[in-house]
Amino acid sequence: MSMQPAQQTPALNEKKKAEKPKKTVQQEIISWILSFAGALAVILAMQTWVGLPIPVKGASMQNTLMDGELLWVSRLDKNYSRGDVVICHYPNRIQATYSIGPAGKLEIHEIFVKRLVALPGDTVEIRLHKLYVNGELVPDPPEMGSQPADYGPITLEEDQYFVIGDNRLTSNDSRKENIGPISRDMLQGKVKCVLWPLNRIRGIQ
Repeated sequence: MSMQPAQQTPALNEKKKAEKPKKTVQQEIISWILSFAGALAVILAMQTWVGLPIPVKGASMQNTLMDGELLWVSRLDKNYSRGDVVICHYPNRIQATYSIGPAGKLEIHEIFVKRLVALPGDTVEIRLHKLYVNGELVPDPPEMGSQPADYGPITLEEDQYFVIGDNRLTSNDSRKENIGPISRDMLQGKVKCVLWPLNRIRGIQ
């Protein structure tokens, strides 16, 4: 005679569920914090190593980029060339500072969108309102509605990069004495495309 396994009654199932330990409020809070920290770590890793969206603020890159447009910036492509549109930091332009532990601090730099016009060893000059790099004329950006003041010539040293806004009359960039050429570590990525608004989605050259 075969024996059939006894079937568990609904009451027994409910009893087992009741016996399952519940998380305390403290455990729930810790679990939530860990989940939030994990998500934040993923976002920071993406922004540091892959890319991030950056809004355009102001008119310094008109008419190439317009105020309010949202850009996609690649962190993966580090082979910078003359003519690239980049995001960068400037010396001594700290947006916020946060304390980390007893002696550490995290500095959040203000971000700028500019065009990289010259690399280490290049000679930069603006003469008769025209930009020259190594003696060669750099064409004005399309529909640039301004004429830049004369500048230089200067020859960039090792680890010096020269950035200028396409709207050269209104741009705060490497021509300013309080900024000057920037170092390689201040270049933070290449602008690849405009993400928003939808009717202006396009690649950036």
